[in-house]
Order: sequence, then structure tokens, then C-alpha cells
Amino acid sequence: MTTSPLRASAVLVAAVACAAFGARAQEPRWTAAAVEAIEALMRRDGVPGLSCAVAVGDELVLRRGFGLADVENDVPATPQTVYRLASISKPVTAVMALQLAEAGALDLDADVATVVAEWPRKDWPVTTRQLLGHLGGVRHYRGEAESVEAFATQRAGLPRFAADPLVHEPGTRYLYSTYGYNLVGAVLEARSGEPFAALVRARIAEPCGAATLQADDSRRLIRGRAQGYARVAGVLRNSKPMDSSYKIAGGGLCSSAEDLARFAQALLAGRLLPQERLTAMWTEQTTKDGAGTGYGLGLSVARKDGAQLASHSGAQARVSTMLVLRPADKVAVAVLCNLEGCKLAPLAERLAALAAGEAGK
Repeated sequence: MTTSPLRASAVLVAAVACAAFGARAQEPRWTAAAVEAIEALMRRDGVPGLSCAVAVGDELVLRRGFGLADVENDVPATPQTVYRLASISKPVTAVMALQLAEAGALDLDADVATVVAEWPRKDWPVTTRQLLGHLGGVRHYRGEAESVEAFATQRAGLPRFAADPLVHEPGTRYLYSTYGYNLVGAVLEARSGEPFAALVRARIAEPCGAATLQADDSRRLIRGRAQGYARVAGVLRNSKPMDSSYKIAGGGLCSSAEDLARFAQALLAGRLLPQERLTAMWTEQTTKDGAGTGYGLGLSVARKDGAQLASHSGAQARVSTMLVLRPADKVAVAVLCNLEGCKLAPLAERLAALAAGEAGK
């Protein structure tokens, strides 16, 4: 007996609906409060589409999409929608640097000029450890136009800033720098002999089961990728073109919310790094005179309402993003949206607090 295409389609839709209902039935008791907070932010900021995933231990306890990933084509946002991660790429880079250090393949305290031939010697030596903590003195953006050029490697992108002098003696000041992380990416390529995108795939995406965590190649087809928007004089517009291939290590990865949460789960569970290296990631760095920086190795660090938080935000053409970890509670929250200029930290911290409260019961 053959089934008509119409009937087959109806059966498929019903199956998907039942699966969704089953997943929703298992959601935690605080789901309604989480949804209310998310929808309030979307109304306030006029967010077209948002995806979130909340992990507690080994479980993804909440996965939701809201609004539209593509406004022009009425494509709904889902937990599997792929967004640019922007600066949430930095903790991924930091993990890989610490992995190579753990394996004895990278000295975090060596002058990077001895590792990367394309990096000219400066007035002072700069180390990978300093770069990971934004203490290296490498400049950040200075209002230059974003790139639309494709770069094959992170080393190929260094001429954008490599000739500039250091802003200050390394270790003496905290200066947030995406370019500093681009240099870390070049170090990892030099030490491993692999392009950065291949390192992400082999060292992070595959071990975490996070297939969508990858280089945000603007020319390659990436299934489920969200469109991106900005508000100009209150009117929603398509974001300007940008090719992030020159800065994959500092702001050029993409992922779904689910897969970003899977990365965080693997990190918190010690599957990517041993405990000593994990602790270093969320231990606040200090300058040479002992001043705290509010940043560890690849993650901002803080205490709020008695809880230790390790987090990173992202702001870039097409997106606003946020990752919050509560290491003691093994809680991770990923919130990704396709509107520029959104402040997602309060929302993500609220979701993390809700999840931690549930986990503590």
C-alpha cells in the first residue's frame, strides 16, 4: 500500500509536533519564568530571532527558539539555528591553547615572536598567557573598516595589525584586544601545523559532539544559519557584510545555542581540560602591580549574589551573543540572537540563576 505525499507530510508534521511536545513536557519547573524573561527582552529591544540552551550537568534541560531567524523568508528560530558567536570565539581559542600547553606542545610564557615568524619583535616580549588574559599590549580595533576579504589562515591575517607598536608594556595594563587573540590563533597554527578552522573541528567540535561549532565562513553554505539585522533610526535593516576569516580565533566562529552549550558542558565536566587548567581559565588575572583585571584566560570572571560566574559576550555584525557558566553548579547558558546591540548578560545570568536554583534542590 502506498502513502500519498500529502499524507506522508501530515504524518511527518505530527511526528515533529509530538517530539516537540515530549521535549517540552520534560522541561524544568522554572521554564515559564525563563520564557517570560526572554520574551520581555525581545519585546523591549525588538529582537527578530533568539535561541537559547541551558545545561545542568550532563543534561540540556532547556532548548528553545523564539521569533524569526530570517525575517524576509519567515524562517523560525530554533535551538539548532546557527549564529555567529563573535567574541565567544575567545574561550574556544583559550581552551585549545591550554590543551597544547597541557600536551607540552606550547610554552604559554615564551615570546610569541619565537613561535610566529610573521610577528615582528617588539620593544618587549609578548607571551601567549598574556594575550589570553588581554595583558599583552596588542591593540584592539581603532575604527578601521571591517574586512570583506577571505583569509586562509590566522597567520595570513596578521598584517592588519602586526606592524603597530604595542600599546603598553605587557603585563602592566589590561586592554581588551580581539587582535591579541588573532595572534594566539597564529601561535596555535604555528605550533600545531594545522589551519585554525581544522583545529576547532578536531579539538573542540568533534569531542563535544557540537557539529555546528565551526569557522563562520561567509562564502560556504552553512545549513540553518540565521540572517542578521541592525536597527537604524528604529527601522530593522540587514546587517552590513563582513568576512571574519582574518579573526576566527578572536571573533570568527559560529554555532547553534545547543552546540555552544555542549561545548560548555564538556568544559565544565573536565572532558576538554584537566581541573588545574580549568581553574586557570576562571581565575582572575592581575597586572604586574597586583591590580585585578576581571578576566581569566578566555573568560570574564565575577561573583554575583555569592555565585562565581565565568562568562563571555559577543557583539558583531548580525548578532549579539552571551555565554554564562556557573562552575560550582555545573550550569551553562547560551543565548544567541540575530540583532546587533542587544545586552544579553542580565538575561543569561537570570537563566543561570534559575537553573542553579533547580539544581540545588
